[in-house]
Amino acid sequence: MRKAGRADEPRDGRRADGNVPGAGAHVPEAPPLPAARPRIPSEFFTDNLWGTLPCSWQKALDGLEPPELATQLLGMPGEGEVVRYRSVWPLTLLALKSTAYALTFTRTPSFQTPSEFLENPSQSSRLTAPFRKHVRPKKQHEIRRLGELVKKLSNLTGCTQVVDVGSGQGHLSRFMSLGLGLMVKSIEGDQRLVERAQRLDQELLQALEKKRNPQVVKRGPHHCPQHVVQWVDPTALCEELLLPLEKPQQGGDTRLLLTGLHACGDLSVALLRHFCCCPEVAALASVGCCYMKLSEPGSYPLSQWVAGLPGCELPYRLREGACHALEDYAERLQKAGPGLRTHCYRAALETVIRHARPELRRPGVQGIPRVHELKIEEYVQQGLQRVGLDPQLPLNLADLRAHQAQENRVVAFFSLALLLAPLVETLILLDRLLYLQEQGFHAELLPIFNPELSPRNLVLVATKMPLGQAFSALESEDS
Repeated sequence: MRKAGRADEPRDGRRADGNVPGAGAHVPEAPPLPAARPRIPSEFFTDNLWGTLPCSWQKALDGLEPPELATQLLGMPGEGEVVRYRSVWPLTLLALKSTAYALTFTRTPSFQTPSEFLENPSQSSRLTAPFRKHVRPKKQHEIRRLGELVKKLSNLTGCTQVVDVGSGQGHLSRFMSLGLGLMVKSIEGDQRLVERAQRLDQELLQALEKKRNPQVVKRGPHHCPQHVVQWVDPTALCEELLLPLEKPQQGGDTRLLLTGLHACGDLSVALLRHFCCCPEVAALASVGCCYMKLSEPGSYPLSQWVAGLPGCELPYRLREGACHALEDYAERLQKAGPGLRTHCYRAALETVIRHARPELRRPGVQGIPRVHELKIEEYVQQGLQRVGLDPQLPLNLADLRAHQAQENRVVAFFSLALLLAPLVETLILLDRLLYLQEQGFHAELLPIFNPELSPRNLVLVATKMPLGQAFSALESEDS
């Protein structure tokens, strides 16, 4: 599946006839899935998750090495390629794999920038040095790509101001303002992050002025982004978000473009509601994140079409699983590094925790460094300490060794659960797309980040005026 469609020109996310499913549209039934829901592997032993799989699936997956899982389970063959299986897989498992890929929005961008991190894996060659300082490679890629898209969208829709919601330390706001010449207001609920953003603004200004950087667009008093400490209530309109930085010119109107880079949980939904309800908001470019924090009901489902589906609810575990990075994990499987054993160790730790404190289930375990160098009993002892239990509890070493022997099964089960992650994300984003289209707006989902760098790489773009083919230009790579 390629891109999701526009209201004025349906594209993908579609039925066999090529149309985007709207309210009342008939959608063919998907093949039934196994009764067992995918779960994170910390419960692998305590809940006998391997035993919940059909016997034929167990036989196919048992004994597969991580690179084989990457190729056979998580990989789809490219043109001219063939995936070779060492045994006959059950049709139900093959059907699940094919269906998951067929119904998922593509996460592969149409652009290619292989040289961006070729010279230095920590420094994007497409950003000048001042904009890279204090910014990790992942964020460098994200702010550049989203900033350039916002710039194009602002020009196409005649927006006079960009509002960056959930702006954090202001990396995106700084690039859009000082790098691309946009008038930007950044809204963040954490006072400390806003103060940090303002310090970084001044540091960047000094660096740019010192070098007399030609990329800086002079804009008088509104040179830096304006940072505002403001909590955006997902259930109500935020007046501060809608206030212009300067009065519009005589006879002109304020036209706002809302954006959010990985706005967490309900915050992404709040952006959609402001776009729909506020006439001064002309465009939207939103990249969501943290789907497990969505309020149900309220933030999902949003569209009438998805709300009308039987069993449309998404349990926390499925929404949490949708936040995992399939591409990154497939690469880890290919490398077959010892770090993969963390899943098995964590699942073994859970059995010890449940034995000591049956009411304590899936507690958060602070990261344990260099897990691959630890014996399983050493990991369990450190894990017990991190959840407030006695690290000297007597351990059944025979049981722990038996658990460790099932390491590949744990990895296989987690890979199987991860296979569904992009499909669940597609359903959440399709719901948002249809919500906008049902109200007559023009919207599309575009993969703008390299998914290996930034797994949440689909941006929901919406306008109140038809853009036609101009949507396609938004995701193109600037020279």
